[in-house]
Amino acid sequence: MKIIDISNDLLTAEVYEGDPVPEINRIKSISEGSYYNLSTLNACLHNGTHADAPLHFIDDGNSIDECELEKFIGPCRVLSFSSGIITGQVVEDYFPRDCKKILIKSNGKAFLHETAAEVMAYLGYELVGTDGNTVEAPDSTGSAHISLLRNNIAVLEGLDLSEVSNGEYFLIAPPVKIAGAEASFARALLISDYIFWSKKD
Repeated sequence: MKIIDISNDLLTAEVYEGDPVPEINRIKSISEGSYYNLSTLNACLHNGTHADAPLHFIDDGNSIDECELEKFIGPCRVLSFSSGIITGQVVEDYFPRDCKKILIKSNGKAFLHETAAEVMAYLGYELVGTDGNTVEAPDSTGSAHISLLRNNIAVLEGLDLSEVSNGEYFLIAPPVKIAGAEASFARALLISDYIFWSKKD
């Protein structure tokens, strides 16, 4: 089984403008006389590779611990885009119909328009992920997020798809369980040879 880690390191990943920079602090150290090492983490839940819950943009939406784990596990398709805004028409023309989890590879330069989210919802997509730190266009006020999350489409952001080619994979990216949180960190993995053990007649 070939496993590809598509998670960015929490401490070194690009930080969304305005979000705090994550820090890890050693509070117990073997080198300073303790018999164990112990650290605390100060970070935004949207640092690094993470999943957004509906609560992120919808005040009465589900928190991350209430999201369906099935959304974050299963067959997915990686699609490459050079840059720009992915509209509903692009979804209709280029997104596969036989796979409901899509990862967008664009080096963080492609974003979803609200119409793309609406078409994805209409066609029954379950998850969209991006290697940017947000699916939202820079000048947007959250319309793509709202449409995705209101329609129960899971959102993964901050992925590392640099070593991944277009194609089919098996995604494993459940978010860490944090009660009442609007987002959470994820260790996202792809299995590239899943077809040999997951698809049986």
